[in-house]
Amino acid sequence: MDRRGRFLIFVTRPLTPPYCRSTLNFAHSLRFSNPFAMIRDERIDVITISIKVPAHRELVLAALDAGKAVYCEAPLGRTVAEAEEMAGAAGSLHTAIGLQGSLNPAVRRAAQLLSSGKIGRPLNAKIVATTSGFGPQLPSWYDYFNKTSSGANLLTITVGHTLDVVEAVLGGIIEVDARTEILWPTVKLTDSGEERLRETPDHVGVLGKTHSGAVFTADVTGGVAPEDVHFSFEIRGSKGWLSLTSCHPYGLQAGDLTLRASISFPAPEEAAVSGGFMGAAINVGEVYAHLVRDLHAGTYDTPGFEHALHNARLIEAITCAAALGERQKLLEEVDSFDDQR
Repeated sequence: MDRRGRFLIFVTRPLTPPYCRSTLNFAHSLRFSNPFAMIRDERIDVITISIKVPAHRELVLAALDAGKAVYCEAPLGRTVAEAEEMAGAAGSLHTAIGLQGSLNPAVRRAAQLLSSGKIGRPLNAKIVATTSGFGPQLPSWYDYFNKTSSGANLLTITVGHTLDVVEAVLGGIIEVDARTEILWPTVKLTDSGEERLRETPDHVGVLGKTHSGAVFTADVTGGVAPEDVHFSFEIRGSKGWLSLTSCHPYGLQAGDLTLRASISFPAPEEAAVSGGFMGAAINVGEVYAHLVRDLHAGTYDTPGFEHALHNARLIEAITCAAALGERQKLLEEVDSFDDQR
């Protein structure tokens, strides 16, 4: 990052032509053949971990040990234990977790509208989130999404992003009931023709209650045709309603969201960045923009590794609720989460 808050590109793998062209837009760029050499380089202030989840822990801990600020894609680790270890290692260093959506300008405006009381007391909400991923066919390089051991699946990714937005607007989730299903138990690898067994859910239904008192249902489904992918978050209050919607083919975490309400409201703030496939850069850009402000001001407003740990514990509670058929309570966890917010 330079003195004007612009991030400079440093990469640790060979660049294909599109990425090579991207680096030309920056005044400085370096290439490393070893990620640990990049982490140790004194010219670099912020390390981004954007690789498969099983490799997060080693690189995150190395970056923290080197005293660097760290951005990591979500989920932070394969397990709650890994997330706890990384959050504990962060200390006073700046961290950011790539939970994409809760910092979206429309989501922030929705949270402001709700807290203002203009739609009254929040009563209930309905969330539908679909994705083209986790369906009956995948290329072989995505086969690791089918394996529990990878820590990367519909629960930890799509459900994690979805419920993070729910909490950003309605407050921490204090109770969950859940049902998980594997609708596509056999997955065909499109490039090899082989078949694999899916170990992780591709459909998740959650019934929950938030700290604001609102109850909600969330239906998260994989394997939807790209043209049919959509997200909707509808909130009914005692005096009105509001909704957030998106039809981006990459799902909730990519692209902008549209805010509507029964009352008038100021337009959401302009996004820090735009671009990417159908505007897919907007939400990641908001996380980076918040991180830059924190680094310059010495503040800690960006959702970081403690936030990621909360999200991991929430997903663990949903997994337990589905497996045991018993409601899970998260009161102590939510008190800590709301204090952070």
